[in-house]
Amino acid sequence: MNIVLAATHHDPDGRIYDQMARTFPPLRDLFGGIAILLTPTSALSTREWLARADIAFEVGSADQPIGHLHLGRWRRGAVQLALTAFPKAEWLLFCDLDRVLHWVECWPDELAATIQALPAADLTVLGRTPRALASHPRAQVATETVVNEFFARITGQAWDVMAAARGLSRRAAELIVTTSRDDSIGADCTWLQLAQQAGLKLVYRATEGLEFETLDRYLDEVAILGGAQAWLDRFDADPRNWLMRIDLARAVIVALSEVVK
Repeated sequence: MNIVLAATHHDPDGRIYDQMARTFPPLRDLFGGIAILLTPTSALSTREWLARADIAFEVGSADQPIGHLHLGRWRRGAVQLALTAFPKAEWLLFCDLDRVLHWVECWPDELAATIQALPAADLTVLGRTPRALASHPRAQVATETVVNEFFARITGQAWDVMAAARGLSRRAAELIVTTSRDDSIGADCTWLQLAQQAGLKLVYRATEGLEFETLDRYLDEVAILGGAQAWLDRFDADPRNWLMRIDLARAVIVALSEVVK
């Protein structure tokens, strides 16, 4: 059973460079291959390290827009890269790199079990347990809960769909790269609709390891502020973070609404 990792990565300041170097050995043990699509503004040190480590990676074009509202384009590109780099891969785990690095470092047994379970369906929606979801800032929890509620009302599935991690059979992955035209973060839901319309089997799996990973980038700030909760409180005190999260939730709901018309 050949399962590969398809990941996106955006880290202009190299904040998780050390974590990447530290956790890639156990990560590589879990997969038959790793393919990473980097944004063009990602740190040069990251590119150099990946080249030395013989990881399949590609740097996206500088004319492609970067940002949360354009994540569908980058996530689809990562899946395409994995299919091309590993033509014998039977299954893919798509996950943003910062999330999977945290997962393998903090919940390695769960990640291993999750990977082994992927062949149970063409598309596995990997979500978060209530505890893992609650570990995120309130601005994120509140708005993503609205998206999950809307998804449940449209589909009848009470799933957490905003954790940006999917298990894909090769058939599902090829369907996404050839059929999806959703360049927005709405792809988190529209991929599922495409798979369902094609008659593919979908399942859901809640995880602890998809807890809030962003703190890994800001450990110095967390220490200065006195702990993780203080960092989260500061994040939630900034109205711009609420507005950003509201924009993301709206983009997903609009995209899903267009698909189900």
